[in-house]
Amino acid sequence: MKYSVIIPCYKSSHTIREVIELTMEEFRKLNIDDYEFVAVDDHSPDGGETIAELRALAEEYDQVTAIELAKNAGQHNALMAGLNHATGDIFISMDDDLQTHPSQLHLLIEELNKGYDIVYGYYPEKKHSVFRNLGSWFNHTSVRILIGKPKDMKTSSFWIIRRYVRDYVIQYRSQYTYIQGLFLRTTDNISSVPVQHFDRAYGTSGYTFKKLVSLWSNILGFSIVPLRIARNFGAVVAAIGIIGAIIVFIRKLLVPATAIGWSSMMFAIFFFSGMMMLFLGIIGEYLGRMFLSMSNNPQYVVKHVYHRTDHETDD
Repeated sequence: MKYSVIIPCYKSSHTIREVIELTMEEFRKLNIDDYEFVAVDDHSPDGGETIAELRALAEEYDQVTAIELAKNAGQHNALMAGLNHATGDIFISMDDDLQTHPSQLHLLIEELNKGYDIVYGYYPEKKHSVFRNLGSWFNHTSVRILIGKPKDMKTSSFWIIRRYVRDYVIQYRSQYTYIQGLFLRTTDNISSVPVQHFDRAYGTSGYTFKKLVSLWSNILGFSIVPLRIARNFGAVVAAIGIIGAIIVFIRKLLVPATAIGWSSMMFAIFFFSGMMMLFLGIIGEYLGRMFLSMSNNPQYVVKHVYHRTDHETDD
C-alpha cells in the first residue's frame, strides 16, 4: 500500500525540508516503505527560494515530486494539483510549516485502519492568533449550517483519505474548490482524532483577512442555503409590508388627521433597498460563479514538474 503526502507550499523554503525529512523518519518508525511526497509551490512570492528548495529535494530523493504553479491558486487548489499528480492508495494532507507535525501522523493512520474513509486530525488547543481562532469558529459554524457538517465533527488541514475518495474529489473542476465540502458529499464514514498543534517553525501565516473571506466564500459552491434564506426573508418582509399597509390604511380611516412619518418612511426605504441589493448580490455571486465555471477557468496552472530522474519536465 502506497502513501502519498500532499504538501501545499507558500514561502516555505525554511521549513519544507524538515517537514519532508521528519515525515520520512516517521514512516520508517511505522515500517512504511512505499510512500511519496507531492509538494506544490503555490507561486510563492519569495524570489524563487521555495521552488529552489523543492527542486533540491526532488533531486535528492526519489520519493519527492515538486510541482511549480504558474500563478497563485490558493491552498485548496494547490491541494487539488497535488491530489491529481499523486499515485498512492492512501493520501495525506500536511502543512508546510510544521504545525501539522509528522510525529502525529501515526494517530491518523491508526484511526484510518479502523475502517474509516476519511480521518481528520483536530487540535484541542490551537497555536493560532485570536483572530484566526475566531475565524475558525465562524467557519465551523457556517459550514455546519450551509452544507450540513455534523455538529460534533472536528476538522483541520491535517487529514488522511482513501483512494476512492481522492478519485471522486479530483472530478471536481471548478476553480472554487472547498475540500471539506467535497469530502462531505463523498462519504459520511468520517472520523477525527485529537493531535497536538505545534508552533509555527518560521514566519507567519500567509492567510490574510481577504484570503480567508475568499476561501470561506467557496462554500457557496456547495450550498443553496443563502438563496433559501433570501427567499424566506423576502417572503417575511413582504408579509410585514402588507400587514403594515393594512394597519396604516385602517388608522387613516379611523383618524384622518394621522400624519405619515417622513423619517420612518425614509428609514424603511433605505433598509429594504439595502436588503434587496444584498440578496441580488448573493444571486449575482451564484450566477457569476456559474459563468466562470462554464468558461472553464482552471483550478491551477502547472508550470513545471520536477523529479529526481527527470529534473525538469513541462506538464
